[in-house]
Amino acid sequence: MTAITLSPREMKRRRKQGADYVPPSPYTVKAALTKGDVFTRLSAIVFGLGNIVRKQYVKGIAMLALEVAFFVYLFTSGIGYLSKIPSLGENKGGKKLVDGFWEYVEPDRSVVILLYGVCSIVICVAFVGLWILSVRAAYKSQVQMQENGKAPSFMDDVHELLDAKAHLLLMFLPTLGIAVFTVLPLIFMISMAFTSYDHKNLVLFDWVGLKNFATVFSNSGGTVNAGLFVRVLIWTLVWAFFATFLNFFLGMFVAMIINRKTTRGKGFWRACFSMSIAVPQFVSLLVMHTMLQPQGAVNRMLQTWGWITDPLPFFTNATWARVTVIVINLWVGIPYTIMQITGILQNIPADQYEAAKIDGANWWQIFTKITMPYIIFVLTPYLITTFTGNVNNFNVIYLLSAGDPTPLGDSAGKTDLLITWLYKLTVDKQDYNLGAVIGIMTFVVLAVVSLITYRNSGSYKNEEAFR
Repeated sequence: MTAITLSPREMKRRRKQGADYVPPSPYTVKAALTKGDVFTRLSAIVFGLGNIVRKQYVKGIAMLALEVAFFVYLFTSGIGYLSKIPSLGENKGGKKLVDGFWEYVEPDRSVVILLYGVCSIVICVAFVGLWILSVRAAYKSQVQMQENGKAPSFMDDVHELLDAKAHLLLMFLPTLGIAVFTVLPLIFMISMAFTSYDHKNLVLFDWVGLKNFATVFSNSGGTVNAGLFVRVLIWTLVWAFFATFLNFFLGMFVAMIINRKTTRGKGFWRACFSMSIAVPQFVSLLVMHTMLQPQGAVNRMLQTWGWITDPLPFFTNATWARVTVIVINLWVGIPYTIMQITGILQNIPADQYEAAKIDGANWWQIFTKITMPYIIFVLTPYLITTFTGNVNNFNVIYLLSAGDPTPLGDSAGKTDLLITWLYKLTVDKQDYNLGAVIGIMTFVVLAVVSLITYRNSGSYKNEEAFR
């Protein structure tokens, strides 16, 4: 069977008509290099040349300017950082005798070399993407010139960006932000996990391969080991589960009570929960932290009433501390769930309830067959993001218990999550390499749990509508 190649006009017409089949773009690098004219092929060397020749001056000059900027960066500093990536620097600095005088020589700073080296690699990858874009754009302008007698002008491109390709225009800045502020730091952190960057090697360090992973997953003792990692990981998942689903079910229970027809003062009760959201979370957590100390207001009040003789170990006993942070998290988390579920309850079609009552369904059947499935369908992405957020819930744990109680010799406390443990390893102990390993493992756990859960949910399998 011979493949049918559609013209750009036909492709555009099919997209407008909502046709199911849209063939791949014919403007490929292979086609440009094999079928393109001399200007198209030279665009692989001089970016934007094919566009400038065909009077697409803005597009062509922009590509040429980006190419020039890349080579200026590469030859002024990029090559220097790339050449030092294998060793991460060798100059230890110190005093050096120059013409009979001692001069201080600045040492190489491995973290700077690693950071700018990673940035240089990413810029090189982006340059390859720009090269592909330049060749394809030159070939596209050549084809359009042959078909229409002229290539689209700058204003034609602007109108297309505002119409048919509006999604590219709207997604450009968010995508760029993700690349710069998420992907780039993630690559830097992953790279750091394979170095000896710790409290002993803060200026100069080198590559150590998988040594840090072996340290984390070994049972050789020390402040970081496999047993400690497994303990923190299990508690992190237990915490995230209870912090997510207790908030969800209790918040749903309260929201349904407020939403009942017989409940009076609905606006007042919702306003009360909204006011609790208005108070900054860190203020509530710090107040709770102070009140639950051995000499805090809660223990003093209970002792004054004669209910207890010794202070309750809210943050000095492991079990008490874990239950305490879960319960206090309900206080700061349930109001958000109430607001979410209230909006959903008010948008469930009333005719479904009426039909169920006519068919003789009781309240439990209505709840399990209509209300709960609808809520779960709508809130599945929210629950996944909430679970992910609770795995990384630094504020609640650190401001309430700071990970305490911490056994002597351990680098992680009984209430430490992976994220707070990572913070202690990096900020407090300056073991950035081990912290990077913990960060990688946190990312792996979250990615696996989130993807598996979401891909098996109704929100993913049936995006069109609720059935």
